Amino acid sequence: MERFDMTSAYSGESLQISRGDVTISVTDLSGDGPPLLLLHGLAGSSREMLATADALIDSFRVLLVDQRGHGRSTRRPEDLSREVFVADIVAVMEQVVPGERCVLVGQSMGAHTAFLTATPRRDLVDRLVMLEGHVAGNDDPDQAAMLGRYFASWPVPFADEATAREFLGDDAIVDAWVADLEAGPDGLQPRFEADVMERTIRAVHEPRWAEWEALEVSTLAVFAMDGMFSEAQKDELIRRRPATDRVDLAGGSHDAHLDAFPEWIRVLRAWLRPETC
Repeated sequence: MERFDMTSAYSGESLQISRGDVTISVTDLSGDGPPLLLLHGLAGSSREMLATADALIDSFRVLLVDQRGHGRSTRRPEDLSREVFVADIVAVMEQVVPGERCVLVGQSMGAHTAFLTATPRRDLVDRLVMLEGHVAGNDDPDQAAMLGRYFASWPVPFADEATAREFLGDDAIVDAWVADLEAGPDGLQPRFEADVMERTIRAVHEPRWAEWEALEVSTLAVFAMDGMFSEAQKDELIRRRPATDRVDLAGGSHDAHLDAFPEWIRVLRAWLRPETC
């Protein structure tokens, strides 16, 4: 599996968007072209989208967003509804790039946030790309609790990065998790709370077919060969909204932006700017 350097520093302008008792961290990488927002998945951060950002900076003004409860944004927000995640992204667009329509690109939970933003705010969203994202939800009530238990099982603080890697394993997302660890007096801590992740994903697990079928902006759904969703689930997404473009990658896991990066970028650039391919 090809690895990408997750330790590189953010090089753009760091912005803080205040929303009541929550602060949303945004990095404006600038770039040439219309604005494009990148949205990470659950328990991730904008750091894992840096390689994607670098590949797009020649064509877009790229904004990296840490969603609430993640990264450098407020760690323990009280409200974790899908509606406030959407309101956060609307606030970012209205305050950072006022008067412009943005491209939204999200992975997993970030794709879910992006589509829920695009449906009611066509005035702010030009196009939408969903990598390993879906809208059907999950009717197993234990799935969110299982994720919460997993994150709570991390023996934190980790003494060092090697200890963290030994516990976390070798999945594609681990490089991003390790790079994001925050140094404290007793060791390295993740930049999220297990119970916040559980509450966040529980809201994502509610079905959103009505919003999906009402979506009007141009949309690309990208799925990985070894991703999270079955063929039936992928087919249903397109059947419910036939105007959606769909690409199935020849490789990659649910974190295909990390472990199928070259193919992911080729597909992304081709759909966003067909004339560059």
